[in-house]
Amino acid sequence: MRSIEQLTEELLALPSVSRALLADKLVESLEFETDPTVQATWVTEAKKRRDRIRNGSVQPIPGEEGLARVRRLLEQ
Repeated sequence: MRSIEQLTEELLALPSVSRALLADKLVESLEFETDPTVQATWVTEAKKRRDRIRNGSVQPIPGEEGLARVRRLLEQ
């Protein structure tokens, strides 16, 4: 049996589209103790955001840059 580290290394080598699909499946597999309507709304929103990135209507930015922008806004 492979260790989590080995599995992680193998999965991170997959193309980004495959990793995104895997991430979707993993998130869907988690058990949430939230209202099913709220959960469904967030899943729908996440898929919309994913699709906007995939179709090029939105350009993603690196996480560090996004956090830096938020920090600057909070300092104002």
